Amino acid sequence: MSLLESIASPQDLNGLSRQELEALADEVRQTLIEKVAATGGHLGPNLGVVELTIALHKVFDSPRDAVVFDTSHQSYVHKMLTGRVDKFDTLRQKGGLSGYTDRGESEHDWTESSHASAALSVVDGLSKAFMLAGDKDRHAIAVVGDGALTGGMCWEALNNIASDKSRNAVIVVNDNGRSYSPTIGGLAENLGRIRAQHGYDELMETGKKTLKSMGWVGEHTFRALHAFKEGVKSTVLPTEMFPELGMKYVGPVSGHDLQALERAFTYARDFEGPIIVHVVTEKGHGFLPAVNEPNDQMHSTGVIDPVTGKSMAKSQPGWTAAFSEELVKAGERREDIVAITAAMAGPTGLVPFSERFPERFFDVGIAEQHALASAAGLALGGYHPVVAIYSTFLNRAFDQLLMDVALIDQPVTIVLDRAGVTGTDGPSHNGVWDMALTSIVPGIHIAAPRDGQRLRELFNESLEIDNGPSVVRFPKGNLLEDTEAVDTLADGVDILHYSDDAGENAPSVLIVSIGAMCARALAATELLEEEGVNVTVIDPRWVAPVKQSIIALADDHDLVVVVEDGVMRGGIGSLINEALTASEVDTPFRRLAFPSVFPVHSSRGELLAEVGLDADGISASIIGWLDNLEERFGMDTHGEEEAAE
Repeated sequence: MSLLESIASPQDLNGLSRQELEALADEVRQTLIEKVAATGGHLGPNLGVVELTIALHKVFDSPRDAVVFDTSHQSYVHKMLTGRVDKFDTLRQKGGLSGYTDRGESEHDWTESSHASAALSVVDGLSKAFMLAGDKDRHAIAVVGDGALTGGMCWEALNNIASDKSRNAVIVVNDNGRSYSPTIGGLAENLGRIRAQHGYDELMETGKKTLKSMGWVGEHTFRALHAFKEGVKSTVLPTEMFPELGMKYVGPVSGHDLQALERAFTYARDFEGPIIVHVVTEKGHGFLPAVNEPNDQMHSTGVIDPVTGKSMAKSQPGWTAAFSEELVKAGERREDIVAITAAMAGPTGLVPFSERFPERFFDVGIAEQHALASAAGLALGGYHPVVAIYSTFLNRAFDQLLMDVALIDQPVTIVLDRAGVTGTDGPSHNGVWDMALTSIVPGIHIAAPRDGQRLRELFNESLEIDNGPSVVRFPKGNLLEDTEAVDTLADGVDILHYSDDAGENAPSVLIVSIGAMCARALAATELLEEEGVNVTVIDPRWVAPVKQSIIALADDHDLVVVVEDGVMRGGIGSLINEALTASEVDTPFRRLAFPSVFPVHSSRGELLAEVGLDADGISASIIGWLDNLEERFGMDTHGEEEAAE
């Protein structure tokens, strides 16, 4: 049995010698590389916290002491040390291990949300709960990255945590100088100055050069890392990093030195009151292909070669890349186009724009609320901002969209990447809420492109909207094959398919396909036609406001079905239904969308099939509805009651 296999709980660390702990760290790091290479996942962040997590679990008593990982994508080592190493072959797969902390997996997992900058608020609440319960020996520990500290919630929480010196709240700042990309802003500069005072940055660069010269394959890497690590010893210096808050600060501590980490965490455990431990780590540590990756140190990978780090997936055009190209073209045409990201320039496709127009690019850190309000200010100043964020993170900025942008009719284009089902990223990363949220904003325009060509068209159309906000949403992954319309109506609605081959007396169904559901809707149409149903498939392109041609088409069919990859309650189906009711169109209306659930980690195809949003599910639902309508109302092809003979 290996050392790692012998660890069933954090308590098993107590019997290990210093040499065994070092060997365990090596084994954990190698296991991470092998397992994540096979399944994909967050590799770089977890390689950076191996020693940190081991020391944390050796000093504190989980789960009695609550360890809360901010974002929790860096919790893989934590999972290994809490009895789940044997499940890593199923990482991020249906029914397998989640890529984030998951309360259903282990009592050691306290939270599930993978949105950044929230852990300090949770720890604020937990430490209050422990104090109220009289558990003065229990600790609440937040592991938060320097990138997450750019989020406003962290500072709101710090304001509260620092106000009460009787609570055992420990804040471990995992400082690797990055979130997805290099951390920006005043906090990052302050942390950088502290690192520089202790020679960290210079030592890191020296270490990288040493490893390159020695080669990075196999045992050589780890032996070199051990040698390098010995040169990065740090002292534990209680000082005041946040004098305005009055919080105790310890550090900086080498995040790859188990002895220094154990000493710092022991100090924090025994300290009475809230305390910050500043730990300096290297993202991707121990795997040179990750360390040297120029964009994000393999923050998140697909399946890769475990030796070279090269992707094993075939390269195909993606939605993000198509948007990125179009944004640069727009910037070349119009000097008023500016781009904003919330610490995710790479994942949202803004890097090419930032390189071409650096003065018109703004990374605001992990602060979606601030991004939208700042965009309102830029719009007020005569610019047209393009705010590119993940769909799931728009949830955080709804107030700013509603009150700072829409209320005063400002022309801001919001581009939502990873809209709909994101699959293996897990419940809190799915983008199934954006259409329900944005569709209630007065005056908003929402576009859902079905393919790359429509993405380009709709994005450019959004830039021409000057009387309020617009949204362009698209899914994660590769572009779908372009689907040309058989006709385009005067108000821009595309007709993708029309059939009357089943005859005049056959039931007629209007399928309103939203965005990337186009391929599945058309595939379902083939199955419906085999059952003797006449089908019209349309793509609204702009799903809000509702186009008048959709209302007219609905009045001319026996059944209307909206197919969307968002939530059913409050989604585009609801919006269209309200429009039909207002126009007194009484055609039977049905919706196919996600029920009120948090979709778990699984592939996009598996999740859609589970809720009946694949071709078979769509066609089966429509056939069932038609049968029920005929049985209940005796409807003919026009929805009228059959005349009694």
